[in-house]
Amino acid sequence: MSWIAPEIKRVDEPFVGDERAVLEGLLEWHRATLLHQCAGLTGEQLARWAVPPSNLSLLGLVRHMAEVERQWFRRRFGGADLPELFPGNDVDFEQADPAGAADDYATLLAEQDSARAAVADLSLDATFEHPKFGAMSLRWCYAHMLEEYARHNGHADFLRERIDGRTGG
Repeated sequence: MSWIAPEIKRVDEPFVGDERAVLEGLLEWHRATLLHQCAGLTGEQLARWAVPPSNLSLLGLVRHMAEVERQWFRRRFGGADLPELFPGNDVDFEQADPAGAADDYATLLAEQDSARAAVADLSLDATFEHPKFGAMSLRWCYAHMLEEYARHNGHADFLRERIDGRTGG
């Protein structure tokens, strides 16, 4: 039997709270939303390029977001010397393989957990030096990750609808 992405329970972000709680809550909701769009699908369905000629797939988005979590939170803010998960241009999308869906899904979950841990003790005012843009704050990083997930969750809505007709991410 083929692996099937598990069901996900999304928890609403806090509607009242300090800045950190609201940012983290919104990011958690968006992280869960991507997984929610994958729930109940097989590796074959997740890897399908459902909107040709685009190479976007739900599995490609899972792989891409694992890379993004690693890049921003662990490598840049955490200072970890880690290799890219999927080195090369568009490899996260182009080489999304149904046979590796369970592993790629687990990688995203692990990267999300590691990202949380990497910045748990940092202030939103913490910075790192980006070679092109200079100082960047953790506050900005949270806002950027919200944008990144929100944009790709919009893609995931369309992909899921094309795969099995389900709407309402």
